[in-house]
Formats: sequence, C-alpha cells, structure tokens
Amino acid sequence: MILEKEIEIINRERENGFNTINPHTGKVIEEYTYMSDEDVTNAVKKCHEAFTEWKSKSFEERGKVLKSIGKLLKERKEEYAKLMTQEMGKVYKQGLQEVELCAGICDYTANTGADVLKDIERELPEGGKGVITHSPIGIVYGIQPWNFPCYQAVRYSISNLMAGNGVLLKHAENVTGSAKFLQNVYEDAGLPKHLFTVLVMNHEQSDKVIENDLVRGVTMTGSAEGGKVVAQKASAALKKTVMELGSNDAYLVLDDADVELAAKTSVEGRIYNNGETCVAAKRFVVVDAVYDKFKEAFVKGMKDIKHGNPMDEDSDIGPMAREDLRNKIHTQLKESVAKGAKILVGGELPQGDGFYYPATILENVKPGQPAYDDELFGPVASLIRAKDNEDAMRIANDSRFGLGGGIFSKDEDKAFALAKNHFDTGMVFINSFGLAQPNMPFGGVKNSGYGREHGGFGMKEFVNEKAIMSLNS
Repeated sequence: MILEKEIEIINRERENGFNTINPHTGKVIEEYTYMSDEDVTNAVKKCHEAFTEWKSKSFEERGKVLKSIGKLLKERKEEYAKLMTQEMGKVYKQGLQEVELCAGICDYTANTGADVLKDIERELPEGGKGVITHSPIGIVYGIQPWNFPCYQAVRYSISNLMAGNGVLLKHAENVTGSAKFLQNVYEDAGLPKHLFTVLVMNHEQSDKVIENDLVRGVTMTGSAEGGKVVAQKASAALKKTVMELGSNDAYLVLDDADVELAAKTSVEGRIYNNGETCVAAKRFVVVDAVYDKFKEAFVKGMKDIKHGNPMDEDSDIGPMAREDLRNKIHTQLKESVAKGAKILVGGELPQGDGFYYPATILENVKPGQPAYDDELFGPVASLIRAKDNEDAMRIANDSRFGLGGGIFSKDEDKAFALAKNHFDTGMVFINSFGLAQPNMPFGGVKNSGYGREHGGFGMKEFVNEKAIMSLNS
C-alpha cells in the first residue's frame, strides 16, 4: 500500500522533475528538477548569442577547440565511463571504448572540417563567377537517447560546432548526469559558454524549443514512433530534421561463411552494450546449408555469456537501462513465443536486484511475431532459417527498417557486391558487427530515418548551401 507521503513525492517528481536510477541496484542516484519555461527560453537566447560570435571563428579556431575537447575526454574517460555505467548499466570497459570513439570523432572532425566545409568555386554557364559557401544556420536542437550517453551527444554536436552552429541537447532523463558531465568537458576544454547547452525539461517544453524561431534545425535519435512525432512538429515549424531511428538489423550467414567466426561475432554483436544498440545485430538469417552448425555454436556462445555487475571486469553484459525496458522486451518475447517462436536459451526474468535480462535466442521466428517485425532492444536474438543466399537477402530486406545489417562470407568481393546492390540499409558490415567509425557515414533508410552523421556528412546537414554569383555584364 502506498502512503500519502509517497504519493505526494511521486506526483511532485512527475510535475517538477525526476530521479535517475542505478539499473544495477535499482536505487536512486540523483534528483533533478525541470528548468522553468523562462529558464529554457533564456538558455535558447544565450545559445544564439554565443552562436553569433562562434560563427565568425575560422575553421582553425573551431578545430583547435574540438581537439581540446577530444583530449579532455580521454583524460576524464574513467570518470565518464563510470558515470555512464551507474546511470544506464553499460559495461564499464565498453564505456571506456565509447569515450575513446568520441575523442576520435573530435579529432577527425577537427582535421577534416576545413576541407569538407570549404567554399566551392564554379564558372557560370554564360560567364561570371559563382561561389558556394557552407554557412552555419544557427541553433541545432538535439533530442538524444540513453544507450550511448556520450556518443549520441558527441555525434551530432561536434559536427555542428565545426560547422559554426550552436547546439542544444535534451538528453534522456536517466542519463542527465552524463549530459551535464559532457557540457562541463566542452566548456573546460575552451568552448564558449552557452554554445553547447543541456536542457533539463519535459516534453511540452521540448515542443516549444522546436517552435522557437532561434532554433533552425532538429535532430533526433530514438524510436521510429518518436521520430515521426518530432519530425511532424519540426516540419510544422519549417525546420529541417535529421532522424536516426530504430531497426531490426539482419545479419546473413551465407553458405560459404566461416561459421565459427560468424557465430562468435554474432554473439558479440547481439550482446554488445547489453543489446541496447540501434545498429546491433538482431535478426540472424542463416542459410539451410550451415544452419545447424551455426545454431549449435551460437547457442553455446550465448549460454556462456555472463551477466553481472557492469563494473566487474568479467561481466559480459550488465542490466538493462530501465525496468520498463526490460518488461517491454520480455513482453515481446512472450508474444513471439505465443505465435510460434521457440526459446533456445535464456528468456526468463532473473530474480534479485537490478534490471537484468539473460542472453536469449529465439528460433522459428516468423512474420507476425515481434521478434521478426519489431525491434528487440536488449540481448534477445532472432534466429531465422533461409533456403539459400537469395532467400536470406529477401528475408533481410523484408523489414520496415533499414539502419544496418551484416554479411558473413569468405568471398569478400561477393559480400561487398551484395551489400552494394541488394542490401536496403544505410550501413552494412562484412564479417563483423556494427560499430561506428568516425570517417564513415552513419544513418539509415525507411523507418530507420534519414540524414547522415560522421564521415564529414554530418557537417553539411545543417548548413546553408549559399550561392553567391557575379555575372559578366
């Protein structure tokens, strides 16, 4: 029975703020209060004021600050990784890798920004001179999820800072501490105050930020359903958007695959970041010729996965980030089983503290089941049998999503050709699983969104491709 005082606390949290919860223990880490509407509006104004000065800085000056950010991230990576582990359950050693990746993004962007964003000169058809500039547009507002607290924010903010824009961040509530930590790193590294600002606010306040005339672009990483809502609100205000949304990426094991490598890599790809990755391996489509051999190795690999305290060196996966997320994936599993799927390993809710879920494999996965149609955002794998290589590719593309995917084959040239000509996704990984690279574009197609980040592409998403012409008289 809930006491009146407890009800009062719950209602106050819903209206005025929230608590962050350690998913390993289920206990409160920190209490946060939402900013007032006036504070949010003032933060937007201050970001715009900072932008008006930052946009006049040279590429060299911007790049110098970005390199300083990358350097400071490395210096503080242990502290940052520990905080991320406390807030969302990421295995600590993977948190260190995440911060290293973000430092690499800073360096890559700083080193290439001047060339990516340089003016383009063209002769006009009837004589005269044309110049195309990549001019900054103003404030870019980012709505980001919790699964990679550092990376999700760095990915869009660093490219836009290099382009000369100001940046606002609404991070997921459960990683608010990580968001504030990043803002401190940016400012301590020399980024002008207010140019990158974390907004601690509710959804209604977020909608008003989208509508604010000083905000010129909106980017979001999250679910397809959430992306549709945000994109509609932004388009109603005539704001450009970039959407990086969910997926149920298919990894194909072809008849000439190295099955041992495929099974080992598939286990790693499914449980990395506790299975909570947009571009993770999720559906494993295996041709009949090697199905049984792969299944045996895959099941053994998933059985050997150890979940436990994410700070422990020997833990392979930690807890899921929130209790509601664990409940959702368990409901998806039960519905899939009710519609014919079979549990090969895992699938039971653990007892005790924390929001843990075991490494799980479902077999006999068919259309109409959540394990086939939807995104399973956790350590649950869908094992699907295909008749042959052609059928495997058909199954892979039989999805409303299109973020990433993978191909296992000893013939790398063939795999690259299949990826180029037939895989309907934004990214494809050959004999490996999906991890972001600073010099390669990141993004998807279909319900997985649109627009690109990384590889120089993100620097051009929110700029004004301005045409300046001088015609011969």
